[in-house]
Amino acid sequence: MEAQLPLDHIAQLAQAQSAVLLESIQSLWSGYGQIARVEVASGSDDPKSIIVKHVCPPNKRDHKYGWTGDVSHQRKLKSYEVELNWYRNFSAGCIGGCRVPQLVAGEQLDSTWLIILEDLDASGFAIRRRSVNDSQLDSCLRWLANFHATFLVDTKASSSSIHEGLWQTGTYWHLETRPDELKAMPDGPLKQAANKIDSRLANARFRTIVHGDAKLANFCFSHDDQVAAVDFQYVGGGCGMKDLAYFISSCFSDRECEQREQELLDRYFSHLKTAITNPSHGGTLDTHSFSDLETEWRSLYSFAWADFYRFLSGWSPGHWKMHGYSERMTERVIQTLDGGL
Repeated sequence: MEAQLPLDHIAQLAQAQSAVLLESIQSLWSGYGQIARVEVASGSDDPKSIIVKHVCPPNKRDHKYGWTGDVSHQRKLKSYEVELNWYRNFSAGCIGGCRVPQLVAGEQLDSTWLIILEDLDASGFAIRRRSVNDSQLDSCLRWLANFHATFLVDTKASSSSIHEGLWQTGTYWHLETRPDELKAMPDGPLKQAANKIDSRLANARFRTIVHGDAKLANFCFSHDDQVAAVDFQYVGGGCGMKDLAYFISSCFSDRECEQREQELLDRYFSHLKTAITNPSHGGTLDTHSFSDLETEWRSLYSFAWADFYRFLSGWSPGHWKMHGYSERMTERVIQTLDGGL
């Protein structure tokens, strides 16, 4: 049973006089709390709706695939700490075509969190989609490109940390945070190659902050097909191909992934080049360096697929995303590693 929302405290944090629950939108994964829409009001000002993410871990843990151990629990707790840090210290930088909700207020007390956010529905991003047309797809690819451009670092030119307070390596399936799932994998070439795949991605020259859970369900659409993104629990450092491969896996079937691979990569990199040369991103890279980035990241696209496939094979064998295309991408990576390339 979900903990009751502390409405009086929410009103206080939001600097309002009152707060009323409008609706519970959804439960958090494994029953760790809820996301709710709340109306707040102050004096003569018109009431407005806000989104409240209330994290209150259950006494008895539950998981649809049975992952209820302490490693899983601690990872979830850290994910909410990371998300609050993201909204406090990084989200304001998303001004160039990668819209995110604004933070109203946030609080952590022991193992409970209140993250109070702008209501994107009220701001014009009220549509959720299970599939996308070409225009909607392009908006998501542009969002990812702008997001990656905003936080892009050439490690050859700078050693500065880009993810303090976030996951050192973003994505919810990162190898270091999934020891139980690795152990559960069947023995074989992929399990043996898991660390090499992770290392190849981690040691990319060009790094950025990745969303970490950039599936279609985490994009909110406007009526004119603009997008904003939510759910930053697993945001952190990494190669942008992780987000791109994962997003594409959430939109398309085996055959579509195969048929549209080059087109989707071309569109993403076209948007990335435009974003990087945008003055709002400070002219991050020159033309020569962008060419180096594109060459490197294209070569790592299959590694991003293999990395996620590795996670699925331990976490949920038989998952629908373990299709022929992801298998072929993984086999290609293993052959590359075996060949020492």
